[in-house]
Amino acid sequence: MKAPLRLFLPLFLVFLLTQCLRANEEESFTKERKRMVEEQIEERGVVDKQVLRAMETVPRHLFIPENMRAYSYLDTPLPIGSGQTISQPYIVAFMTEVLTLKKGDKVLEIGTGSGYQAAILSLIVREVHTMEIKRDLAKRAREILQRLGYVNVTVYAGDGYLGLPGEAPFDAIMITAATPEIPPALLDQLGPGGRMVVPVGQPSRTQSLTLITRKSTGEISKEELAPVLFVPLTRD
Repeated sequence: MKAPLRLFLPLFLVFLLTQCLRANEEESFTKERKRMVEEQIEERGVVDKQVLRAMETVPRHLFIPENMRAYSYLDTPLPIGSGQTISQPYIVAFMTEVLTLKKGDKVLEIGTGSGYQAAILSLIVREVHTMEIKRDLAKRAREILQRLGYVNVTVYAGDGYLGLPGEAPFDAIMITAATPEIPPALLDQLGPGGRMVVPVGQPSRTQSLTLITRKSTGEISKEELAPVLFVPLTRD
């Protein structure tokens, strides 16, 4: 019996050490996330409590490639592969806040990327439908969201310009990539009283983050919010 025990003890100690390291890492990330919300988001004017709570809850580092996780909670966009990026935390929070979301809302996101923005939205609204044109990113985001338990998010691989007419109308639409003009199909899928936030402008140049509102009469209004720089919205 002694020989098997001698073999078992080192493995058990390695397991305990690994668990301790993981617990310490998660505790560190939790503190960084709280500091991110306080210093990067609240101090810059985001006040919506449900947005702040979601930003402090969702583990951003788990949506970022392992070799970049040390930078997860810095005030900067980060590469996630396939030429795409995850937006800086403040922009994620700001774009979410301007949609003035309600618990019962149905939201369409164009540009799933890592799945992080969809996770933030999922803690605030009833259901999230998110589209990603790059199939590898869509597959990865779907797996991450499912593994972390975001059950009210559905990920689609497809052309975001076309949206999801079969699921329309939407209470809110978020486009997380730059487009020179707002896709007409997406405007059509925005319900009465709905709001859309989208970076409008040319790729590789400063764009204007724009808020689109469809009034109950069907009339469309536009408001430019801030200069931004997003990767372009591409098509098949």
